[in-house]
Amino acid sequence: MDVVIIKYNAGNIRSVDFALKRMGIEAEITDDIQRIYAAKKVIFPGVGEASGTMKYLMENGLDKVLKRLSQPVLGICLGQQLMCEWSEEGNTDCIGIFDQPVLKFPPQDKVPHMGWNQLLNPVGPLFKNVQEGAYAYFVHSYYVPVCDDTVAECDYINRFSAAMHKNNFYATQFHPEKSGETGQRVLENFISL
Repeated sequence: MDVVIIKYNAGNIRSVDFALKRMGIEAEITDDIQRIYAAKKVIFPGVGEASGTMKYLMENGLDKVLKRLSQPVLGICLGQQLMCEWSEEGNTDCIGIFDQPVLKFPPQDKVPHMGWNQLLNPVGPLFKNVQEGAYAYFVHSYYVPVCDDTVAECDYINRFSAAMHKNNFYATQFHPEKSGETGQRVLENFISL
């Protein structure tokens, strides 16, 4: 399987690569634009801060590349947030695949949302054989509201998009590479699209 992990200034790229290796998939970590366009599947992981990361993506033309891809693309955590229209984190214009804002959790509970939480109403191809209430691992202080593109929800302070899907673009706020059997199933479902 020809899988590319986009290389940029964000954390968790290696952990996604290790998760794929455990599944027997040798992904290529690259920022080469032609290589990204040619891949069968593209994974856009991320841990970090929105404004600095978007600046890096724009300086390297990766924001435009991501938006133009026609093969299945999976954004993870910050990857999901950057695929949205705008982030409250640093008042940042993002890539705009999902026409949604990214908002900061209100400080009425422990933020960031860190640890295991349940997936609610999981639907669509990413969640084949994933049960209602399955647990996934989250680490984030910002969230995407529930919307028409939501394919799984989570409840922490308020309901938010745990996963999204629009056309060939898929995204998870949780970290499938750190979410045990549930996460492995989500990655397997993505790879088999």
